[in-house]
Amino acid sequence: MRASCFAAVAVVGAVLYGAAPPATPVYGYRVVRVYTHDSTAFTQGLEYHGGFLYEGTGLNGRSTLRTVELQTGKVLREIHIDPQYFGEGITVVDRRIVELTWQSHRGFVYDRGTFKLIRNFDYPGEGWGLTNDGHEIFMSDGTPQIRVWNPTTLQEIRRITVHDGATPIQSLNELEYVRGEIYANVWQTDRIARISPADGHVTGWIDCTGLLTSAERENGADVLNGIAYDSRGDRLFVTGKLWPKLFEIRLVRKS
Repeated sequence: MRASCFAAVAVVGAVLYGAAPPATPVYGYRVVRVYTHDSTAFTQGLEYHGGFLYEGTGLNGRSTLRTVELQTGKVLREIHIDPQYFGEGITVVDRRIVELTWQSHRGFVYDRGTFKLIRNFDYPGEGWGLTNDGHEIFMSDGTPQIRVWNPTTLQEIRRITVHDGATPIQSLNELEYVRGEIYANVWQTDRIARISPADGHVTGWIDCTGLLTSAERENGADVLNGIAYDSRGDRLFVTGKLWPKLFEIRLVRKS
């Protein structure tokens, strides 16, 4: 009884005197393994499925969809997207791959095994990142909002506003569903937000600073972008646009 009274007093005191809420946890990383990555690939979407990486790359005239061998970085299958489209995020849904484009309001659905185009679909606004939890598709558009789609109809069901405390998080880019959370690259930073799909609050930050050397950065590598998760092996992979390497990492709590 006494302990509960003290707890109640502490809560009231925090409210009255404006005590700051607990800081959002920050994680660093430990590199487990380094793999070769195509340094000409402007990585926009990345997923691990069935033992292979599926990657969507961007830039008009250079956008591709490809299957990549993890161990070697070898491109096993590849198609080129019509030059009018700037390829963006992808996600594997059963036997299909869903792909976004940046500003064309047009998406594509392919057969996962053959990359044969099944159909097109349209959506408003920009397309940035995609992932899914097996039941719903999550889509980013560069704003703090994540759109939730029906995986069959690709129609929007609702939206989630991503926030760290009271601060909305802008520039959400490539997405990955990891152990009940959505991981999101934040464009032009080395940070990945861990997001609750229930209400959009940021449960933690991953600081990926230092994965590439200064020399590699100066040799044309662009921003961190690309997260893939092997749910069976519990392996987390990250890379970036025009990066020569893909990293398997383990998270390490910093604060």
